[in-house]
Amino acid sequence: MSATPNILHLDWFVIQAPAGALAEEALLYPLIPADLASGKAFCLIPYKNPKNQKPDIKFFHAEKPVKLNLKNSDIKDSLPLILKAAVTKSEYIGKVNYLKKQISIGNIYEINYCIEFFALDIAIDPLSVYRILNRLTHAPYSRLVKLGNDYILSASPELFLKKEGTNLFTKPIKGTIRRGVTAKEDELLKQQLHTSIKERTENVMAVDVARNDLSRVASRGSVKVNRLYNIETYQTVHQMVSTVSCELKKDISFKEIIEATFPMASMTGAPKIKAMELIDETESFSRGPYSGAMGFIEENGDFELAVNIRSIFYNQSTGRLSIAVGSAITYLSDPEQEYEECLLKANALLKALNATIQEF
Repeated sequence: MSATPNILHLDWFVIQAPAGALAEEALLYPLIPADLASGKAFCLIPYKNPKNQKPDIKFFHAEKPVKLNLKNSDIKDSLPLILKAAVTKSEYIGKVNYLKKQISIGNIYEINYCIEFFALDIAIDPLSVYRILNRLTHAPYSRLVKLGNDYILSASPELFLKKEGTNLFTKPIKGTIRRGVTAKEDELLKQQLHTSIKERTENVMAVDVARNDLSRVASRGSVKVNRLYNIETYQTVHQMVSTVSCELKKDISFKEIIEATFPMASMTGAPKIKAMELIDETESFSRGPYSGAMGFIEENGDFELAVNIRSIFYNQSTGRLSIAVGSAITYLSDPEQEYEECLLKANALLKALNATIQEF
């Protein structure tokens, strides 16, 4: 059975495109809010600040999906938008230098510092923007989620957690570089990323935090690094990705796994709690669903959750739209380069929205 594009009247749903493919024949799952996961379920976990005791896991029962038929439907181009920067570039540089000072005195080793760009009182067509974003990125975790008046248009490349039987995997991303204009330049940039001491330092710190997180739910001696400093190529960027896995203890629950590992290493820092405290102190916005996680839980208990990055957050009732991007700050970080990395990560989101950033 297939559905027409006239589906935005539904209050709760998730549209999921095949990994790395276009959304023209994506699956639409109607959702029903639930207290616990039963049958096939969808869950959303907003970012938590250091004062929260436990993650706020929101469950939804996922009804039988229908295949969307979007091949012959029009995409509505957005009117030009201007997104305001929540912090000025000079303020950003000051915050990064402050965080580098925290690193130099030994309070932390690495922190993922993020900034927000937003607009108020606007109207977009979420399905059209999602399809444009999907075409630009071919992201492995390409989803359009509607929860009441709130939309999440995600082009996330990052896996937070995947459970297969008794095995648990996480794939932190740390390390980003643009794609080249020519094949030769593209390969040179890829090698530059792979050999970068700074990017490897960022990545291995996230790996160490991920290993520690998984050890809380792992059977003794089973935590291992499957791949280190692997380069994955996407439509707009190359990314440095590592894989950490473990075999789970017996009778460990979904909530226990999330409480042990969330928020993820790549969106916090090392050590995690101190990094979260500094995130709370220095960031100018509440992350909310950004840098949280979402995904499906299967009837047999297996699940796959993506990190909520490279995403557009839009409230249809208020007209508020925001995107957020960040980078890992280490002792080797150059504030100007970190700011440019943030803009690089925002590029596909801005193109999908037909938007520009108003910098101060």
